[in-house]
Amino acid sequence: PNVYGSMAAWILKIPVISNISGLGTVFLKDKISYRIARLLYKISLKVPQKVFYQNSNDREILVKSKYVEEKNTDLIPGSGIDTKKFKPFDKTKYQDGVIRFLFIARLLRDKGLLEYAKASKKICNYETAEFYVLGSFYPDNPSAINKDDMKKLEVNYGIKYIGATDDVKSVINEYDCIVLPSYREGMSRVLLEAASMAKPIITTNVPGCKEVVDDGINGYLCRPKNVEDLRKKMEALINLSEIDRKLMGEAGRNKMIKEFDERIVIDKYLKTIREILENHETRSK
Repeated sequence: PNVYGSMAAWILKIPVISNISGLGTVFLKDKISYRIARLLYKISLKVPQKVFYQNSNDREILVKSKYVEEKNTDLIPGSGIDTKKFKPFDKTKYQDGVIRFLFIARLLRDKGLLEYAKASKKICNYETAEFYVLGSFYPDNPSAINKDDMKKLEVNYGIKYIGATDDVKSVINEYDCIVLPSYREGMSRVLLEAASMAKPIITTNVPGCKEVVDDGINGYLCRPKNVEDLRKKMEALINLSEIDRKLMGEAGRNKMIKEFDERIVIDKYLKTIREILENHETRSK
């Protein structure tokens, strides 16, 4: 949409706003197809009157690489989160003292699924914790985990795959901590949803994840691709008292209301659209 939409808008002389939801694999690797994609980005991002970024690292990369002028950029907190929809509600399914971790993402290596599985196996007080995976298979991606891979992870590391769902909110409610050891995100939607539902979070200290977590306050940040550090942070969560875990979750919800509510994103879009239309009408006259 950013590439072809911008080009179409340029041909038709229509003002356009682009939203870089994440640079992803295109900017992580150096294959010829990714070089072509980067070239298309470089051409198309000269067109929009405004380019929104969902984290400051992505903006910095494209500004420094001269893909876009800094004056034409702005930051938004992801796509925002509906804090009225994603809110805490009573946990009723489990009352047995076991801490249940849930990895939620597309089933890709780049999301840190292998690190999650390996760290789970190393947890010292393993009998007091369980480890689950929720997500859909994504076979067209070069870092995809297939069904056979997932079965091997279940057998070798003791994690439990629970499939995919359209009702993520209800699933999040049943677990004590959401884990996403991703290598990079634009702005992780699932982390926003989990935090808004007052769930502690463990994620990596990388763009698109670190913005959601104040380390030690509403969750923990670990080093990317580091099984041992992820294990330590998961054990730290297990060792918290129930009260401290609850306080950690409440801190996350307060952060979402203050910094990531979708109203913030909508208001910024409306303000930008008004400014662009006013300038467009002035030039037309």
